[in-house]
Amino acid sequence: MLNRIFRPQASLRAASAFSQKPISAALPRFQTRTLHNVPSLVHNPYFREHGVPEFLTPEAYDFAWTQYQGLMIDKLNLMTQDTVDAGMSPADLVIKYSRRPEMASVFNYASMAHNNHFFFSCLSPTKTEIPEKFANEITKSCSSVESLKLDFLATANAMFGPGFVWLAKNIERDGMLHIFCTYNAGSPYPAAHARRQPVDMATHPLDSALGNTYAGAFGTHSSNQKNYAPGAADVEPILCVNTWEHAWMMDYGIGGKAAYLERWWDRINWDVVVENYESVSGRTPRASSSVYDKIRTN
Repeated sequence: MLNRIFRPQASLRAASAFSQKPISAALPRFQTRTLHNVPSLVHNPYFREHGVPEFLTPEAYDFAWTQYQGLMIDKLNLMTQDTVDAGMSPADLVIKYSRRPEMASVFNYASMAHNNHFFFSCLSPTKTEIPEKFANEITKSCSSVESLKLDFLATANAMFGPGFVWLAKNIERDGMLHIFCTYNAGSPYPAAHARRQPVDMATHPLDSALGNTYAGAFGTHSSNQKNYAPGAADVEPILCVNTWEHAWMMDYGIGGKAAYLERWWDRINWDVVVENYESVSGRTPRASSSVYDKIRTN
């Protein structure tokens, strides 16, 4: 495992070698379809050369974004080619297949592509300051900015397994901020709440009161249910951190997760976070918001 972590170029590039030529090149000229692509990041040219200063080296950035995101998109293209899903964004596929256990692979690759993009889109090459107005909103929900930081980083550091930790705006509770986890490729969106994956529902006992009993890829937990699973609050994500090992182990080592999280906090692009926060509006639970609409186009 460590050899794969610290020598990533060979493993990921080999795994995605099939993508060097577009799959569509083998199709007759009269056939056309839309392929998923790796989205552009505002700071990508700088990050590719310099990494994310004081957070990720150029090699770690290449591994966690360029190579990993490329592999997710390659896999997604293979599974959706020549289907109606070929022209749908990863975020749309997440919503579409959140309750379809037989389509778990499409969901997983689409959700990982989406979540990883969300994470990298909120990074800045330099430290940014939290605008005073948003700092006041944080204080209303979390007592202080420092309390939010401590709670967020403690939650992420305590995760036993890979996933993402999200900061979200609650539409139904006057914009209050919430911290929650999604494991593996779980989705933060309320319309995909059945696949939030707060626990491993594939092995969770049926009679247990824990977790969302309408989720999972196999068995009785896979049955179709109503549109909103119990516990699905109308929250919209505005920030996340990636806790998958491939995102931090190369630079920080096997015991460096806490240091990774601490340095990540100093590279959050708060202008993007505030833009996400302000773009969420309305009081009616729904499948998407302007934040979702913005990121679903990539």
